[in-house]
Amino acid sequence: MTGTTAPKKRVDVAAAVITQPDGSVLLGQRAPGTFYPGYWEFPGGKVEPGEEPRAALIRELDEELGITVDTCWPWLMREHDYEHANVRLHFFEVPEWSGDINDHVHAALAWDHPERFSVAPMLPANGPILKALRLPREMGITDAAHMGVDAQLAALDRALARGLKLVQIRDTTLDTRPRERLAHSIVQRCHAAGALALVNGDADLARRTDAHGLHLPARQLMACGTRPDFEWVGASCHTRAELEHCAKLGLDYAVLGHVNATPSHPNSPSLGWAGFTALARWLPMPVFAIGGVSLEHMGAARAAGAHGVAGIRGSWA
Repeated sequence: MTGTTAPKKRVDVAAAVITQPDGSVLLGQRAPGTFYPGYWEFPGGKVEPGEEPRAALIRELDEELGITVDTCWPWLMREHDYEHANVRLHFFEVPEWSGDINDHVHAALAWDHPERFSVAPMLPANGPILKALRLPREMGITDAAHMGVDAQLAALDRALARGLKLVQIRDTTLDTRPRERLAHSIVQRCHAAGALALVNGDADLARRTDAHGLHLPARQLMACGTRPDFEWVGASCHTRAELEHCAKLGLDYAVLGHVNATPSHPNSPSLGWAGFTALARWLPMPVFAIGGVSLEHMGAARAAGAHGVAGIRGSWA
């Protein structure tokens, strides 16, 4: 008789990205006698049967760290196959809490910054999370075709000076040579400012300009069978199927909209924040909100599960 392997148990875990104003996050080192002793992880714990992940996170942070969660935003969900179980990790961002952190379960705690993580090794499931935490929260999308090239570059300079760190070079209606010159100018400015520059829809242009990555319009996304070979790749999405294909390809982010009424889509129904949450819920990659949103909507966007906001006009005002 041929033996069969028992299926691994499925474990749901709620994990917290607890942040300080400087962007550093709290990590805990697993104690001796646990799975992966000595490895570092985000605080949290098992979701009990019938318990909502958010409620589990609040309970676990009280039990593990002695803190009360004041603000808790849904962020990502990732699955990982460990030897002992298939673990589904529900990540929440916790920017506000009360009480003094007093750890009860870890061998050590450390505040570390996503741009320069120093603790190691990290639990295998947490590797992609570290990259996602490096992704800026605001995406500016160029609009030189309407603003004019000089006005766009001047607006970009102002935005980079105030701290914009992620730019999507769109302007797909420009002729080939003007778009290439614009892309070169933007990429050079972004490199100098320590910002990421992504080219929309043209992998060859992204390579020629030494851009950091590629942004796929939805039609290109759905035609892709494998992830394009860039450090950073994202896509525009409008449906759950497109978002799930984005996840299947292992892309770094998605842009979903439109959330609110916008001049570029005057006759199309908007998602609203509830619709955004329903579509973007529990995906493995960050999702930006787009469409009638700007920095002033950042709190509402994060509460709805967005990584941040993207805008064609808002970043250049």
